Amino acid sequence: MDLALTPEQEMLKTAVRSFVQQEYPKETLLQIASPTEASPQEPWDKLAQTGWLGILIPTEYGGEGGSFTDAGILFEELGRGPVPGPHISSAVLAALTLLEGGTEDQKKEWLHRMATGEVRMVAAITEAEYGWLESDVELTAKESGGGCTLNGKKAYVYDGEAATHLLCAARSDGGGDVGLAIVPTSDSGISIRHLPGFAWNLSEIAIENISVDASQVLGGQLAGGWAALERAQQKAIPVVCAYQVGGSQAVYEISVNYSRTRHQFGTPIGRFQRVQDQVIALLNHLDAARWTAYEALWKLDIGREAAESVHLAKAVGSEGYYEACNYAHEVHAGVGSMTEYGLTLHTTASRTLYHYLGDPKFHRIRLADALGL
Repeated sequence: MDLALTPEQEMLKTAVRSFVQQEYPKETLLQIASPTEASPQEPWDKLAQTGWLGILIPTEYGGEGGSFTDAGILFEELGRGPVPGPHISSAVLAALTLLEGGTEDQKKEWLHRMATGEVRMVAAITEAEYGWLESDVELTAKESGGGCTLNGKKAYVYDGEAATHLLCAARSDGGGDVGLAIVPTSDSGISIRHLPGFAWNLSEIAIENISVDASQVLGGQLAGGWAALERAQQKAIPVVCAYQVGGSQAVYEISVNYSRTRHQFGTPIGRFQRVQDQVIALLNHLDAARWTAYEALWKLDIGREAAESVHLAKAVGSEGYYEACNYAHEVHAGVGSMTEYGLTLHTTASRTLYHYLGDPKFHRIRLADALGL
C-alpha cells in the first residue's frame, strides 16, 4: 500500500491550504458560525468557482473526474478550517448517490450544476428517532401514475438551510420500498426550521403533500433507491473521515503552538508531563484517523473490496476528531472555551460530524458484520 502523494496531489494540497487561509480565516469562520451575524456568501462562491466541488464527478458530467484520494486531500484541507458549507452533503454524498442510482437523464440534468455549486442538493435521510438504516425511514410516498406524493418530516438534515434541492428518502405506502426523490426547497409544501447548537446548519424539514413525477424519483422508481444510497455512503464516508483528519490536524497544531507559548511558573506549559501526555494522546488519535481514512480511500481507488476499511475509518475518525478536541481543551484550559479563540469551531464540528452517516458504535457493528463475526 503506497499512500505517498503524487506531485499533482501535493500541488492540490498546497493550493487548497492557501485558499482556505485566504478565504476562510478564523474571523470569517466565526461570522459564519454566529447565530446573530449574516453569513458571507462570497467565500462559498469563490470555492464553487475553483471547480473543486466537482472533484468526484466524472468529466462527462461536467466535473473534474478526480480520484477518491484527490477528494480526501481536498477535504482534509477544508477540514483544517473547518470550512462549512454543503460541499460534503451535496458535492460528495448526493453526487455519488446520483452516480450510483440516477438515470442518464438525471445525471446529465443535475451533476454539472452540482459541480458548479449552482445546485446544492442535500440528502434528507434521518428523522426524529435518528438512524441511518432503511428501517428508520418513515416519511411516506403515496405512489400514483409513476410519481408519488410525499408527507412527513426529516430531522438533523445537514446543510438543510443552504439546500436548493433535497434528495429525500421516502417509504412507499404500498410495497414498502424505500427510495429517493429530488425535491426543490422552494416548493410551498416545504418548511425548514433551524436546529441551534450544531454545526453545518442542521435543520428539521417538514414535507407536506409534495407531488413528484417519475423524473424526480432517483432511477425512475422508488425500488432500488436505498441500495444506491448505501453504495454512495460507502464511497462518501472516507471523504468525511479525511475532513475529520484535517480538523484533528489543525487542533493538534493549535495545541502544540499554545503549549510552547503559554507560560506558567516561568516555563512553557509544554514542558509539563501532564500537558505532554495530552498532546501525545491527541497525536495518537490523529494518526489513527489519518491512516484508516487513507487506506479506505486507496482501496476505493484501486477497486479493492473496501467495506471493512470504510467502517473502521468512520469509527476511528469520528472518535479521533471528538477526542482530539477533548485533549485540546485540556491543554488550553479556559482560553479554549472562548469563542473568539476559534477552538470551539472544531469542537462543535467534531460533535456534529460524530453522528453523520452513522456514529462509531453503528460502524463497529457494521464492521463486525463485514468481517463475519
